[in-house]
Amino acid sequence: MSPPPHNPNVDLVHRHYEDFINRADASAADRDLRPDFVDHSAPAGTAPGPDSARNWIAMVRGAFPDIHVTEEQVIAHGDMVGVLARWEGTHQGSFLGIEPTGRSGQMRGIVLWRITGGQLAERWAVLDYDALLQAIQDNP
Repeated sequence: MSPPPHNPNVDLVHRHYEDFINRADASAADRDLRPDFVDHSAPAGTAPGPDSARNWIAMVRGAFPDIHVTEEQVIAHGDMVGVLARWEGTHQGSFLGIEPTGRSGQMRGIVLWRITGGQLAERWAVLDYDALLQAIQDNP
């Protein structure tokens, strides 16, 4: 069986996870996200663009400084890349009103990315925050 063909869109998404999330390189947002990037899973009223993504990851990193995402499955078709991923980290800062517990937690989720002109243009995500919250709370 031959390896799958090289896909630059998959490479972009993989590089974005590695640099922006796992290596905490905030400059990856400017490199990887279009200036008009839209995160359809962000709270209502979130402005488009890299600044919102940087603000979001700063909040997540403040709560989970060791956050790490692992891509478990990747599917690509045309300008779309879908990722089934696992997010893991240790709760060391306030998160969604929950004070730090020092507990490790994980969640899985599916993220769909649309790529335009070699950059990430849109994101849709369904993440299992309930599993993460249950794992980090003092009364699981």
